[in-house]
Amino acid sequence: LVTSSGSGLDPHISHQGAMVQVDRVAKARSLSVDQVKQLVEANVEGPQLGILGESVVNVLGLNLALDELKK
Repeated sequence: LVTSSGSGLDPHISHQGAMVQVDRVAKARSLSVDQVKQLVEANVEGPQLGILGESVVNVLGLNLALDELKK
């Protein structure tokens, strides 16, 4: 995560990077770890054209889904 793009413009992080933060996000949002993991998995986007790059997590989509749980 430290060596990833720090511009703040990329709406994605690696799947692994998202999973590293699950415990922290669950605690900060008063949610269960399982709830956050499920939302991370629901916001995974596969490689471009099915073969280029790695799977990533859409951070905007994930944050919106986390916000919806609190409504």
